Amino acid sequence: MINNYLTKISLKKIVLLRNKERSLQRFHPWVFSGAVYKKDPTLKDGDIVEVYDSENRYLATGHYNNNSICVRIFSFEQVAPDYLFWRRKFENAIQYRKTLGLIWNPETNIFRLINGEGDLFPGLIVDWFNGNVVIQFHSAGMCLLQETIIQILLELFPGQIRSIYNKSASTLLDQANCTPQEGLLYGTLEDVLVHENGIPFYVDIENGQKTGFFIDQRDNRQLVCDFSRNKKVLNLFCYTGGFSLYALDGGAELVHSVDISKRAIEWTERNISLSVHQSVHQSYAENVFDFLEQMEDHYYDLIILDPPAFAKHHKAKEQGIKGYRNINRKAMEKLKPGGFLFTFSCSQAISKDEFQTIVFSAAALENKAVRVVKQLHQSLDHPVNIFHPEGEYLKGLMLEVNN
Repeated sequence: MINNYLTKISLKKIVLLRNKERSLQRFHPWVFSGAVYKKDPTLKDGDIVEVYDSENRYLATGHYNNNSICVRIFSFEQVAPDYLFWRRKFENAIQYRKTLGLIWNPETNIFRLINGEGDLFPGLIVDWFNGNVVIQFHSAGMCLLQETIIQILLELFPGQIRSIYNKSASTLLDQANCTPQEGLLYGTLEDVLVHENGIPFYVDIENGQKTGFFIDQRDNRQLVCDFSRNKKVLNLFCYTGGFSLYALDGGAELVHSVDISKRAIEWTERNISLSVHQSVHQSYAENVFDFLEQMEDHYYDLIILDPPAFAKHHKAKEQGIKGYRNINRKAMEKLKPGGFLFTFSCSQAISKDEFQTIVFSAAALENKAVRVVKQLHQSLDHPVNIFHPEGEYLKGLMLEVNN
């Protein structure tokens, strides 16, 4: 049965101020409220709108929201955004994951299926955990498509979906006109055991951060694995131990995992129990800054810094910059000479170039000779729309640090 929402579509109209159409002509998928000249007075959050320039020429179609990003564009062609339109978008996203070798791969049954603007689905995240699907809505427009999205998923993965779970409580706080059904939408949710590059671990879908696990670090976890043999490894802000599991699998001499959250450490230890190398692992439920301050100098050969976002918005940017600089300074100070530092930022308020500058200044302040071994990014199933550089939210560097 087709979603009733799609049978009631009536496209409304937004007209932009003169010369404000240029970003859409460059296919950027956002319209900011300051660019709007006039709009239909009956517009509600989630309504589908067509955007026109000041000369009344069509530009794009998207979902309206009464906030700073007032239109999220999902098509630059005049279309009827019906059921088949959305199904074709899903089919395109699935085909891309097939190209990456992620569909029906027994070694890796965890991946991102829909990555917002990167898949031309602005406002939608869909993650796959061994047949358990987690959805996050970031816009009222996508929220109103919930029934359609569930139906399409069940049609395109017949008999393969164990559960569908909605985790949008924190992502729709500023949205009106949308009250999605939270929690389990389909099937049954039991212990979620997955494999990533052949490494098993459990995922906490219900209570874990984001959709339950940071799939975007898969390629970087593998790189840690490749460089861990016979090394002492420290995983800071370890969450549920993803990097630690890879380091163990790579033959590390020892692995220490640190996180201030006792719950995160409990999940880390549960996951480490699946490893045949668990005897060389130890967890610490401690403040990372305190742990770094107190730990022995030059003990670890490899340190991973994967903190939560220190600057979630521009108002917190300066404080975030200080936080990243301080923790990178301390890690460089403590790392064994010639050791490797894997350092990351997921703060959208801090650009890739700004993060690199922060890390370089930390190296200069510590008087360290630092070699960039590799620039790090989100994994390939988190594609970035070339017209939407903001989609490259995960920034990272693999560094060799010397005195």
